[in-house]
Amino acid sequence: MAAEPLLDPKFPPDDERPSRSLWRNNAFVRVFSAATISIFGSLVTRVALPFVAIINLHADSVGVALVRSMELVAGLAVVLVAGAWIDRLRRRPVMIWADVGRAALLGLIPLAALGGWLSLPLLLVVTLFTAVLTTFFDAADSAFLPTIVPRTDLVRANGALAASGSVSEFAAFGSAGFLVQLLSAPIAILIDAISFVVSALLLGTIRVKEAPPPTKAEREPVLREIAIGLGLVARSKVLRALTLASMATAAMWGVFGSLWFLFAIEDLKLDAAAIGVVAAVGGISSLVGALLTTRLTRRFGIGPVLVVAVLIGMLGSYSIPLAPVGAPLVAMLFLIGQQLITDPAMTAFDITDTSIRQSIVHDRQLGRVNATVRVMILVAQLAATLIAGFLALQFGLRTMLFIGPTVGLLGVLAIWFSPVRHVRRIEDLARVVP
Repeated sequence: MAAEPLLDPKFPPDDERPSRSLWRNNAFVRVFSAATISIFGSLVTRVALPFVAIINLHADSVGVALVRSMELVAGLAVVLVAGAWIDRLRRRPVMIWADVGRAALLGLIPLAALGGWLSLPLLLVVTLFTAVLTTFFDAADSAFLPTIVPRTDLVRANGALAASGSVSEFAAFGSAGFLVQLLSAPIAILIDAISFVVSALLLGTIRVKEAPPPTKAEREPVLREIAIGLGLVARSKVLRALTLASMATAAMWGVFGSLWFLFAIEDLKLDAAAIGVVAAVGGISSLVGALLTTRLTRRFGIGPVLVVAVLIGMLGSYSIPLAPVGAPLVAMLFLIGQQLITDPAMTAFDITDTSIRQSIVHDRQLGRVNATVRVMILVAQLAATLIAGFLALQFGLRTMLFIGPTVGLLGVLAIWFSPVRHVRRIEDLARVVP
């Protein structure tokens, strides 16, 4: 069978124009609202979960790395299958049921804490299966957006969603530390469970007709469809370069994900409230990045924005291992500096990267292409997370935190030596996508 074409034959569309206001699009408003609420809850859990492992269960760097790795292992195990099935199904029902399942799973943590049977194995299992459902949700969510938003509006729509995530990040991280201290880490996670219930209810009110999925006769075997998705990314110079850049930055996040909290709590002696304040600053700076991305890509072009975003993001991350021990307030300033520099830069990268994929890929191939990119990111992040957790025991937290952004800088080279660097508009990608 001949390889499927990557470029959507309707791209760039002649009959699509940017809408005057995304906020008149009721379906988008509901997706936006659901995302804002559920992201708030998820970010509370992101702060609370390490505290459950470190404070409640007395985990060391390896234990924290294992908890973090469960999310990555789950995604890596199912993301390709999820992408293939998302291309076979209507996306909105998948998103709703994923929300319901995540609410039920996360509710087990506060229940176990109250009942006295909370353990590290339970925490690992809940994290694992929650991540499985998140993988299906994210695959469906990214593929669903072009159904409700014109492709010419995708940068704006992704920017608005990133802005809502940034506001949620500020609110969640700003309050999460205090919630952990006030309620305890396991009870704070209950907020996340409730947020998924609200998200499911909002998504259930959307009344947009999705394109019919392929019939059984039109389907290939799942493994064949997965292989097609892998081939689409491998053959595209654009997607291949962006995937390599994302893998490099994901490795940096993998190192930070396994070590940041331990470094802040044990070496810098910061408490939950201080950590929440630092993280909240990242929400505000990410908001700035989200609001400026559309203007920056229009003025300077998407290629230059991608290159500079990765470069600035990685250089800013060196301020974390430079934070001094024995001076908590000064250390907080270094951590805040990283948030102010790295978060807006990486937000701009993520918005532009996502918009490119959603714009140039066939609707019924988008799930598989997104899944392929995601599995490559997870491989890099999982490897970095596990390696950092073990090597930190030998070389120290600070040394590994220097290595993280150094690896991330390889992402600059991936984009620089690709056609993406010279592209100004998404529409211009038609000349370089096979």
